[in-house]
Amino acid sequence: MNNPASRHDESGSDAREMAAAADTGGRKLQGFSGRLLLGVALAWSLFQLWITSPLPYQLGFGVFSATEARSVHLAFALFLAFLSYPAFKRSPSTRIPLTDWAMALVGAFCALYIYLFYDQLAGRPGNPITQDVVVGIAGLLLLLEGTRRSLGPPLTIVALVFLGYSLAGPYMPGMLAHRGVGPEALVNHQWLTTQGVFGIALGVSTSFVFLFVLFGALLDKAGAGNYFIKVAFSLLGHYRGGPAKAAVVASGLTGLISGSSIANTVTTGTFTIPLMKRVGFSSTKAGAVEVASSVNGQIMPPVMGAAAFLMVEYVGIPYVEVIKHAFLPAVISYIALLYIVHLEAMKAGMKGLESSNPVRPWLIRITGFLTGLIGLMALSAAVYYGLGWLKPALGGATPWVVAGVLAVVYVALLRLGAQYPELEHDTPDSDITVLPRTRPTVMVGLHFLLPVVVLVWCLMVERLSPGLSAFWATVLMMVIMITQRPLDALFRGRLDLRADLAEGLRDLWAGLTDGARNMVGIGIATATAGIIVGAVSQTGVGLVLADLVEQLSMGSLLLMLLLTAVLSLILGMGLPTTANYIVVSALLAPVIVQLGQQQGLLVPLIAVHLFVFYFGIMADVTPPVGLASFAAAAISGADPIRTGAQAFWYSLRTAALPFLFIFNTDLLLINVDLWHGILIFVVATLAMLIFAAATQGWFITRNRWYETIMLLLVAFTLFRPGFWQDMIVPPYNEVPPAQLAQAYGQLEENQQLRIAVNGMDDYGEPTHFVVEVPVVAGDTGQARLENLGLMLREEDGDTLVDMVTWGSQAKELGFDLDQTITAVRLPAERFAKEWLWLPALLVLGLIVLLQRRRRPAEASRKPAPSS
Repeated sequence: MNNPASRHDESGSDAREMAAAADTGGRKLQGFSGRLLLGVALAWSLFQLWITSPLPYQLGFGVFSATEARSVHLAFALFLAFLSYPAFKRSPSTRIPLTDWAMALVGAFCALYIYLFYDQLAGRPGNPITQDVVVGIAGLLLLLEGTRRSLGPPLTIVALVFLGYSLAGPYMPGMLAHRGVGPEALVNHQWLTTQGVFGIALGVSTSFVFLFVLFGALLDKAGAGNYFIKVAFSLLGHYRGGPAKAAVVASGLTGLISGSSIANTVTTGTFTIPLMKRVGFSSTKAGAVEVASSVNGQIMPPVMGAAAFLMVEYVGIPYVEVIKHAFLPAVISYIALLYIVHLEAMKAGMKGLESSNPVRPWLIRITGFLTGLIGLMALSAAVYYGLGWLKPALGGATPWVVAGVLAVVYVALLRLGAQYPELEHDTPDSDITVLPRTRPTVMVGLHFLLPVVVLVWCLMVERLSPGLSAFWATVLMMVIMITQRPLDALFRGRLDLRADLAEGLRDLWAGLTDGARNMVGIGIATATAGIIVGAVSQTGVGLVLADLVEQLSMGSLLLMLLLTAVLSLILGMGLPTTANYIVVSALLAPVIVQLGQQQGLLVPLIAVHLFVFYFGIMADVTPPVGLASFAAAAISGADPIRTGAQAFWYSLRTAALPFLFIFNTDLLLINVDLWHGILIFVVATLAMLIFAAATQGWFITRNRWYETIMLLLVAFTLFRPGFWQDMIVPPYNEVPPAQLAQAYGQLEENQQLRIAVNGMDDYGEPTHFVVEVPVVAGDTGQARLENLGLMLREEDGDTLVDMVTWGSQAKELGFDLDQTITAVRLPAERFAKEWLWLPALLVLGLIVLLQRRRRPAEASRKPAPSS
């Protein structure tokens, strides 16, 4: 007789092997090779900690320039890639062939070449010698082979296409032709400068991403991953479809520290998928819920699958601003997924698991929650303002005092946790019928939150760099890993100091090596994506692609966004999220901004980059290549294609959000105050829940076709009331260009004037764009124009730009000599667009009334669920 537990254990191990092959390589090495692999991984982690720490500057040695650090970073990644990933499926997995040893050593040398010959290369910029060219060619070939092994053929093929395009420029047809790049110039640009392989993307991987991935690996090894899962189940497991809701929350929490959707799927899925099936979810839906929630972990700040740090460099805004803009859509998306799970449970009449929490009235529960929330806010305020007072008083001693306070809090939290039973590490086939109690579960792991608090504090309050913030959080995490076992045992009255310290050091060793091995794919991906970015900058193909896409979209921004979304999905089927984001943002983000300008829609650059990123992560879901769907299907036993299709249906809310925040940037909290931001959050969350109800075909009861259409209209109106407002009252009043100065003088301080301009671009081609001109100081409109740095003249009935002051605000806005002002638009006086929420809410009330009346009759016809 077949044993279900053993079958599930096999499927879970298959999924873990799939995740390991994708994230850390398929080789299982023993003996010298295994020790060397782990030793090199450990050395890489220690190197990254060293260059990020303040120690090199304080001690005066071991200081690496940004380019040198990138060189060493890629050397580690290439060496580990050839040792960890077999060349083919039939290649040996328990030993390393001599050819792989040779490629690992040569690849590492080629990557280190810039570091080893840094001074000589600096002395001959743009004039490579034969040795430089040979090393560059070998380095590019080995990087492409390392990419094929660790990430699969798609990224390798895309990089080869761009390299071929660089060389074959004169032979390309029509608009794709360019003057071509010689082999020496190509190698110099791609391998010996910071314009190609060693460009911004690899720099971000070196400076920021590694420390965050390492921080996540250490948290997981310390037991935080198990803690998050337990807390989620204790809080939500007793509700309808509780295990699925717990899977969503657990995946969101692990997504805070994980940059890999497949690792997230396997970490939480081996535990959550069997429990979802137990309460009534089909194998396909159980896997799809896990995939949708795990992939969403990559849009959750602060890591966002490494994209947050790339956006800092590409968009040119502080890291804190990236987090602020990305936070609201991510939270709304997770809340909507929880609601989708609830609707699925409602459809099937599911129940939750049995809770061991004492039954308390709702009033007591709400009072307890509010008391805890107010207490937490008071504590946060006390810490914030207390440190603000202490820092000037303590001066240079502040870091030591803060470290002492942290140590006291850490010991106190461990002492508090020791009063409750230790957390068990459940296996996927554990027979769980009663959920753990919430209070003991939460209390026993509160110390895991300290490093996260330190990370957020350093980022948001101290405004340290992301790398340095992650360094201090990682240092605290390392201290916790070494000391938590001995201290916990001491408080529980069973101290075995030597064994507990040894166990903590083993966990630290495993966390440091796992963090480095998890970075191999990211390091390789960012380096190879640099080839594509380098080809774009060297050949000007970005401008060609811009013209091509503009022609295909026929000047329509919406069609342009759809094309971008499809391209992101296609590329993402084979590219990791980070590489996909780099490629599509480098090629298409400027085009979207430019096309928006031409149509009068001024799209912020951060909105475009988030748009590209969202559709890049959707490729981890989308059949036929969604790796996360295959991992979840291996655990659930369902068909991976059907799992991916169902997960994509659950993820429609994630696909809708980018279009919404392109046209309504309030969702990204751009130029929004606190109270307006809270209102937007509440209304946007309600809108997304309504959208989920429409796409799932169920609100209070099963939707009728016209109710689904009405729900979609209500959701759209709540998300974008300005669409209907523009149809009722035009947003701008047209003013003749000759009256620009008078119109500019009428503006209030918080208003902006829209000016449409015709002119020539840097290549002598006609261009048209729209700019928003802010109000500057000046008593009259003419005085304001002069202070802006813009002087105009009338000629043959046209208003032309006569002069632009160098370095002025007008120059930054894009004004230039002899441009023609074709239109001037003053903001119209209109009612607040939020008034349009009222008719939408009335329609929603009508739908609620209709479905509530119909619900008893439909419930009586529904057969009872089978036991």
